[in-house]
Amino acid sequence: MRAVLCGYYGMGNGGDEALLATLLQMLPPQVTPLVLSGNPVQTQQEYGVEACNRRSLFAVVQAMRRSDAFIWGGGSLIQDATSAISPLYYGGLMELAQRLGLITLAWAQGVGPLNRRLTRWLARRNFTGCSAVSVRDRASAELLAAWQVPLSLAPDPVWALRGEPLPGLWDLPAPRVAVVLRPHPLFTPDLLARLTKALMDFQQATQTFILLMPFHPEQDGAIAQSIHQHMPAVSQVLRVHHPQQLKGVFQGVEMAIAMRLHGLIMAAAAECRCFALSYDPKVSQLMESLDIPGWSLNDVPASASDISKTWIDEYANGIPLSTDQIQFHLDRADVHRELLQRTLCPLW
Repeated sequence: MRAVLCGYYGMGNGGDEALLATLLQMLPPQVTPLVLSGNPVQTQQEYGVEACNRRSLFAVVQAMRRSDAFIWGGGSLIQDATSAISPLYYGGLMELAQRLGLITLAWAQGVGPLNRRLTRWLARRNFTGCSAVSVRDRASAELLAAWQVPLSLAPDPVWALRGEPLPGLWDLPAPRVAVVLRPHPLFTPDLLARLTKALMDFQQATQTFILLMPFHPEQDGAIAQSIHQHMPAVSQVLRVHHPQQLKGVFQGVEMAIAMRLHGLIMAAAAECRCFALSYDPKVSQLMESLDIPGWSLNDVPASASDISKTWIDEYANGIPLSTDQIQFHLDRADVHRELLQRTLCPLW
């Protein structure tokens, strides 16, 4: 069997690459993947799989015509909060796959927000036509249940991604704290200045080494570099491209301060203390489900001193997830693998 894997792959985002790596890890061995990628050559080299250009309609249609299944491969693909084009792109491909008679899976999806009538209509049509659906959060499950779409609910599959050691990490000073920030309209120059001053105060109080981790280097790199310039001797910008190594970094840190969802998931899975800065409902939902402390971007204290005191307290007294809690999420994330197995290879 051949399956087309469709997601935000080959676009330089560490979280989406982690989803692809996890999907490939969970895919039944009888299934040959063909990945739609923004950088097919890199995807082929990184994962040893066939890939084609996601921007070439001809190549995508040809890939579908010689495949048996089409998979939306994790993440917030179907939402119109950041782009009205994104749900139309992914929804259009799902519509085409269903018209071609392929087995269609919506795998590990985070659905919404869907603010436009057209995107809600298309999303409902897409999900209703899927052979099987799994979602990663309760809000998505409730939306699809209201549309009477059968589904499985399980934690984000990146919980189950196998981490690998990052060469050279243990040569850096310890203890270490990971910082994962990203741009956003609410992430103003004033907020960057406050967080930078708070990190400087936090570092002096804790004597930790700060790992500034741009999950999407093209987008996040400028923020990481700006902070590093204010504390060059006690921080490092850590650009990691291999998703298994990206997850492995968190095995070597004591605490993570993160905006990006998969930064928080990787840290929590590694028994790190976590502190979240939420820019999106998916991050807020994770904070609530795991009881992770943090602020939404518009609630960050106005004083850098108040910010640093909160982080210092969390570093000293915060409680990471227990081994049993982590194992629970690992076991539940396996639901996404089981969905692939029973839908793609039901007789094996």
